[in-house]
Amino acid sequence: MKHLAYLNKYLWKYRLYLIPGIFFVIVSNIFGVLPAPVIRLSFDLVTENIRIYHLYNGFERQKVIYDFLGQSLLLFGAIVLVMALLRGLFLFFMRQTIILMSRHIEFDLKNEIYNHYQTLSLAFYRRNNTGDLMNRVTEDVSRVRMYLGPSIMYAINTAVLFLMVIYAMLAVNVRLAIFSLLPLPVLALAIYIVNTEINHRSERIQERLSGLSSFVQESFSGIRVIKSYVREKFISDSFRKESEAYKTDSLSLVKVQALFYPVMLLLAGLSTLITIYVGGIEVMKGNITAGNIAEFVVYVNLLTFPVLSLGWITSLIQRAAASQKRINEYLGTISEIDQPNLSETEIKGNIEFKNVSFVYSDTKIMALKEVSFTAAPGELIAVIGRTGSGKSTIANLLMRMYDCTSGEILIDGIPIQQLNLKNYRAQTGFVPQEVFLFSDTIANNIAFSADVLDMPRVENAARSAAVYDNIAAFDEGFKTMIGERGVTLSGGQKQRVSIARAVFKRPKILIFDDCLSAVDTKTEEEILNNLGEVMKGRTSILIAHRISTIKNADKIIVLDNGKIVEQGTHQALMEQKGSYYELYEKQLLEESETIA
Repeated sequence: MKHLAYLNKYLWKYRLYLIPGIFFVIVSNIFGVLPAPVIRLSFDLVTENIRIYHLYNGFERQKVIYDFLGQSLLLFGAIVLVMALLRGLFLFFMRQTIILMSRHIEFDLKNEIYNHYQTLSLAFYRRNNTGDLMNRVTEDVSRVRMYLGPSIMYAINTAVLFLMVIYAMLAVNVRLAIFSLLPLPVLALAIYIVNTEINHRSERIQERLSGLSSFVQESFSGIRVIKSYVREKFISDSFRKESEAYKTDSLSLVKVQALFYPVMLLLAGLSTLITIYVGGIEVMKGNITAGNIAEFVVYVNLLTFPVLSLGWITSLIQRAAASQKRINEYLGTISEIDQPNLSETEIKGNIEFKNVSFVYSDTKIMALKEVSFTAAPGELIAVIGRTGSGKSTIANLLMRMYDCTSGEILIDGIPIQQLNLKNYRAQTGFVPQEVFLFSDTIANNIAFSADVLDMPRVENAARSAAVYDNIAAFDEGFKTMIGERGVTLSGGQKQRVSIARAVFKRPKILIFDDCLSAVDTKTEEEILNNLGEVMKGRTSILIAHRISTIKNADKIIVLDNGKIVEQGTHQALMEQKGSYYELYEKQLLEESETIA
């Protein structure tokens, strides 16, 4: 229960649902227990009046006794029926309060988890797969809701009913009550033994389900690769193995429960047999009446459902505890990126890297080693280098997706950690290397940073990214729906829409992370010419692998193995005849071979 204690704050928040719900549970159980004494009275009445009826055999008074007995039984039946209706009414109220509370908490918990996900750094998403993240928001929260709703409701109902029934039984006859309740300790022991096993198997099932969800999500995301390499059968076989493992674990849990419930039914039936046998002996001794036996049978039957539900409630609690434990693991994760609640400031775009080094925490790879450079407001700084040289790491550090391991990054002379992060990112336009588009219209994807769709501004951004004509050629133009991850667009179109999305923000700092790799040189030149107007007065960081993309930059930084080996203008670097010159000559040779 220590993991479920996290939910106490929600139970307190919705106490105006929980407290009336508990009241309705108590009242409904009162109307559930009261019919038992009524049945006892009716049984005793029948027994006594039958004897009197036979004594007046042949007398007119016999008919009076007969009519009185019939009317009395009709009255008792009506009382039992009214009590059953009242119990049903209060059970309805009980569900309308406690189950409603569980739905409110489910809503709040899902939002809390999702909002917490939003605060976590990029490193967290590198460590965890998407399927597992989704499973904790959906499947795990659903199991927790079953604890907050049905489990709490039936647990309170069971506890209240047990207290009421046992008190009533002891008040009638202690010896009969003890014998009737004799199987319950055995049942309690059985529940205790099974609890641990249910808990272990539930955790294993949840882990399997997360793995299965991740596998399916990854398969659908990479369906084009699967089809291209004709690996459908291999993926299907792998899915079958994952499903088989999940089925095996699920069946192992079902087997435990399948054995558990018949044992509970047997023990509940045994209580009824013991009640009738011991009750009969007590009647013969004159300690109780026959009506008391009927009353006890009703009490035992009242306890049958709570006894049966104990195993189910226990299973729900154990599975909810396992799910809440998994949820708490993520809710307890603290973001590596501190987000101070500072005042918002307008940035000018002065960037300075001071001896910045960075090591990825998961792989321990040193991506940058003592990198230092400056960018004045309005300058275009280009970064070039071989694959794995640390170019994208500079972009991620500038967006503060990570914090540098050592050194310092200054924005307008202020350490980046001391800026209001949301305000800073709102003034920064970022075009990632891996383009991601949402399943929405092209216009909404471009205007993603705005709450209101400004179509003239969207169209201007599309023109700047040289994608306006492509969009206009679609039947529905800017209203064209983009498939999942932009599957309906070509690679070049996706990159240009991504550029338009960054331009639409009108940011003070623009970061292009090798975003022109999927377009031809002619389109690249058109985009760069259009962006020339956009980038005026804005600090721009252009990361590329083609020299043709960056040769007009105010400053070019050449990276190699995480270090700056050269920096300067295109002309100055060409004159040095170092790494940049070699890279330029190599690209010229590759282009000439391609043309040939």
